[in-house]
Amino acid sequence: MKFSERWLRTLVNPPLSTEALAHALTMAGLEVEGIEPAAPAFSGVVVGEIVAMSRHPNADRLNVCQVNSGGGARLQVVCGAPNARVGMKAPLARVGARLPQLEIKASNLRGVESQGMLCSAAELGVKDDSSGLLELASDAPAGADFREYWQLDDALLTLKLTPNRGDCLSMLGIAREVAAITGAALHAPVPHEQRATLTDTRAVTLRNPEGCPLYCGRVMRGIRSGARTPHWIVARLERAGLRGISPVVDATNYVMLEIGQPMHAFDLDKLNGDIHVRFGKPGERLTVLNGEEIAIASDLLVIADDAGPVALAGVMGGLHSGVGAATTNLFLEAAYFEPKVIAGRSRRLELSSDAAHRFERGVDFGGTRQALERLTQIIAEICGGEAGPVVEARSALPVRKPVSVRLARAQRVLGIPLQGVQAERILDRLQLPWTARGDRYEVTPPSFRFDIEIEEDLIEELGRIHGYDAIPPALPRVELVVAFGEEKVSSDADLRAKLVARGYQEIITFSFVPKEWERDFGGKDDAIELANPIASHLQVMRSQLFGSLIECLQQNLNRKRDSVRIFEMGRCYMKEGAHYNQPLLLGGLVHGSAAPEQWGVPARWADYFDVKGDLGALLGHSDFIYGASGHPAFHPGKSAEIRIGGTRIGCLGELHPQWVQKYELPHPPVLFELGVEALRNRDVPRFQEFSRLPVVTRDLAVLVPEAAAAGDVLRSLLAHRMSIVQDIVLFDLYRGKGVEAGRKSLAFRVLLQDTQKTLTDTEVETAVQDLLEHLLRKFDGRLRD
Repeated sequence: MKFSERWLRTLVNPPLSTEALAHALTMAGLEVEGIEPAAPAFSGVVVGEIVAMSRHPNADRLNVCQVNSGGGARLQVVCGAPNARVGMKAPLARVGARLPQLEIKASNLRGVESQGMLCSAAELGVKDDSSGLLELASDAPAGADFREYWQLDDALLTLKLTPNRGDCLSMLGIAREVAAITGAALHAPVPHEQRATLTDTRAVTLRNPEGCPLYCGRVMRGIRSGARTPHWIVARLERAGLRGISPVVDATNYVMLEIGQPMHAFDLDKLNGDIHVRFGKPGERLTVLNGEEIAIASDLLVIADDAGPVALAGVMGGLHSGVGAATTNLFLEAAYFEPKVIAGRSRRLELSSDAAHRFERGVDFGGTRQALERLTQIIAEICGGEAGPVVEARSALPVRKPVSVRLARAQRVLGIPLQGVQAERILDRLQLPWTARGDRYEVTPPSFRFDIEIEEDLIEELGRIHGYDAIPPALPRVELVVAFGEEKVSSDADLRAKLVARGYQEIITFSFVPKEWERDFGGKDDAIELANPIASHLQVMRSQLFGSLIECLQQNLNRKRDSVRIFEMGRCYMKEGAHYNQPLLLGGLVHGSAAPEQWGVPARWADYFDVKGDLGALLGHSDFIYGASGHPAFHPGKSAEIRIGGTRIGCLGELHPQWVQKYELPHPPVLFELGVEALRNRDVPRFQEFSRLPVVTRDLAVLVPEAAAAGDVLRSLLAHRMSIVQDIVLFDLYRGKGVEAGRKSLAFRVLLQDTQKTLTDTEVETAVQDLLEHLLRKFDGRLRD
C-alpha cells in the first residue's frame, strides 16, 4: 500500500517527522518498507501565464512568449512546445532556477533574449511526459510557487502489509492506526447523504446471497461528459500508484483508496433491465475491461442484467457496460462480497485488480452505504448530474462474535504489568468496543477488523499499541539442569555423522513427488494426492525416498559426476485406513567406484556388499538379520530386507534393471531405506576381561543343503556355541566340482579362547565336535571331505 503523507495528515496529523512516523508504524506491525519524495528537488519555479505569443523571427519552430510571472511582471521566454498558446498556464523556471538536470540562465536564442523556461512535466521530474508544456488549471494563481501549488513537498510511504490487515488498504484504515499509535485526533471523512432528485432506480436481486449479502446501487443522470478530474484527486491517485483515467473512474478509485470500499460505475444506457447478483451459468462468457474474454465458471460470482453478465463481482467490470467519454448516465455499485467467494479467482483468471486484492481480504460491510454516498458526492462535484435513491438489497451479513481477553493472560504473554486502565485506553484508541466481565474484557470487533477472532489477536493488539520497544528486555529465569542423554539412544545427528564419515553427502528434497515415482519405486496406486499441488507434476506425497535419490543421481550424472554417495533423512506419508502414518526414514544411494582411484587398489564398481558393509557400521546391532526381499524397486536376486528382533526395519538392494533402463542410468545404483526410530536404539559396549592367553583357530568346511541360508546357519551356530567359542566367522561359499548336487560348501573360522587358562586339545576338539553335531541335527550338515 503506497500513499501520500500529505493526504494522511489531512486525516490525522501527529507531531512526528516523516521518519518518526514511519518508525512508529513499523514498530506497531505495519512495516514501512520505503520512503521516497513525491518529486525531485528543484527551486525557482512558479506558475506562469502566457499573455502574448508571436513567431520567432529566425526559427520556424520557436515562439516568443510574454509570460505573466506574478504581480504584473512579464518575462520574455522563447519556447518550442507544440501546445503553447495564449491564456495557457504552465510552470515557469525563472533565471536562477535549479531544475533536476540543469540551472536556468538568461540566454540568447537565435538573436532573441529568453528570461527563463516554460517547463514540461519531464523537465521537472514529476511525470514522464515530455511531449509539451505541463498544462495547469485555469484558476492556478500566476506567480505562486509551483512546488507549493502542486504540493510536491510530500513523501510517499510504502507499507508492507500482512494479508490479515486488509483494513489498512485505505487512507482511513492507516489513519485509524496512526491515531491509535500516537494518540493524535482522527478526522475521518464524513460522507454527506446525497438528496435524491430523481425517482429512477434499478431493481437489485441477490440470487446467491451467500456470496453477496449486501448490494447498494444508485442511478445518476446528466453528468457532464467533458469534465476534468481536479488535479488534487489525480495527484493523490498517482502518488498511490494509480493513473488518472476519467472523472467517474477516478472518483471510484479515489473513494476506494480513501475509505477502502471498491466500487464500480456502469453506463446506465448499456444495461438491459434489472441487476442480478448470482453465480455464473454454463456457456456464459464476458469480455472484461482489459479486453480479455472470460469463460464464466459456475463458481464465479457475476453482476448480471436481464441479458447476461456485465461484470465479474469483486474482480473487474465488463467492457460493454463500461463508462466511456460519451457516458452521461450512470449506475453506481457498492457491495460487500464474501472473501471466500473472491479469493483466488483473480489469480486463476490472471486478472489482477485492486478491487479483488481488497475483497479477498475483507471489506468493511458497515461502510458500504456511506461509501456510495461519498462517491455520489464527488461525482456530483466534478461532473454535476442528478442522483436517484439508493437501492439496497440485503441478506444475512457476517456476525462479529465477541472475543474475550483475560488481563492476567495478556500480562503473562507480553511480560509486562499491564493495568486495566491501560488496556481500556488501548481498546478505546483502537475503536474496539469492550465490556468488563470480572477479570476479562469482552470485545466485539467492528466490521472493519476481520483479523480479530481469538484471544491472542487481542493480546497482540494490546502489545503493539503499548509498543514493542516499550517492553523492557528481561532475561528468562530458568533453572539450569545438565541434560544427560541415554547411552542406548543414538541421535539423528549421530546417524548423519556415521554416513558422512563413510563418504556420503546429505540431500534435502521435496515431500511432493510425481505419481509415477510411487508406482515405480513403491508399487502404489493409492498415494496421498494433493488438492492444490505447487507444480503440475508434483501431485502426491511420497511414501518412499528412492525417487528423490534417483532424481538427484540423474542431476549429478548430467553434470559429469559419476561417483555419487548420497543420503536423505525425511518424513514419508502413508494412509493406513482412516489414519495417516508419517514415519521418519533414512534413505541412501551409492553409484560409482567403490574407492577413489589410486595406484594400490584395482578400480571396481561399488556393489551390494559394499553398501551392506556401510549399513553394518550404521546399525551397530548384534541381532540384525538380512532376508529375502520382494521390493518392486530392487533386482530380485540382489536385494534383501533388514530385520531386527523379527521386525522389518528397512530394505537394501540394487535397482531393478527395468528402472535402470527407464530412467536412463549407465549402471544400476545400490539403494537402502531404513526406519529412523529403529536405528536410534544401539548396543552399549560391555566390559570383557582381557585374556593374556592365545586364541585357538579352527576352520570348518561343511556341506549343507542348498536351501539352507548361510546367515541362518551362522546365527544358529553362534546361538549354540560353548562358552570358550569367542566368535564364528563365515569366510567362504563354494559350489561346483567336488560338491554334490543340491548342496553347497560353507567355510567357517572358529575362534576359541579362555581367559583363565590355556585350552587343551581335548577341550578344543569337544567344542568343535559340538558345533558339527549341531549342524547335523539342525541343517543336515556334515564335514566336507
